[in-house]
Amino acid sequence: MSWTRRLLTALAVCVLLLTGSAGCGSGSAQGNGRNGDSPSPVGKVLDDTDKQGRHYREVDKKRAPDVGIEVQPAEDDNGWNIRLTLRRFRFSPAGTEGEAVAGRGVARLFVNGHPVAALRTPEYRLSARYVPHGTRHLTARLYADDGTVWAVDGEPVESTADITASGPAPTGTSGDALSAPGTPVRTEGRASPDRGGKAS
Repeated sequence: MSWTRRLLTALAVCVLLLTGSAGCGSGSAQGNGRNGDSPSPVGKVLDDTDKQGRHYREVDKKRAPDVGIEVQPAEDDNGWNIRLTLRRFRFSPAGTEGEAVAGRGVARLFVNGHPVAALRTPEYRLSARYVPHGTRHLTARLYADDGTVWAVDGEPVESTADITASGPAPTGTSGDALSAPGTPVRTEGRASPDRGGKAS
């Protein structure tokens, strides 16, 4: 009978050690990620996708990343300078492992819904060829490193601004205005402030 009791005691100790070490391991993995970020996936992956088929990753609004976009005509009048304003978000360097980490990833630029570039820095030079004349919608959307779209309340974390080139542009130029000559267009938040495309 004593050997049975010893065996049960040994098994109980092993179970406690295993569960204790697993609990400690998971806690340290979440708290000791590089740069203080959690290396484990965050948020909830939704069934909804963007037009490219990438699933939304829903996160709490208080902890969600945020992006604003500012557009100015380039000094040489051949394109536009794009600058993103980011909150609770940092760009991941090239070669980062494809895993969702809170507040990390890339920004993708779209013109009228068509992908233009994946950004790992807040600044980008948009070629005039994307807006030969008329108005185009420029959208910056935030993605996690696993390719999912950061989302809040089922909507992607993005910001949209309108770019207008008045009249057909001569070869090598972008046209004139961006809403008003020399005035930056800036939008803040998760979506275009106005469905009509007006920027704030």
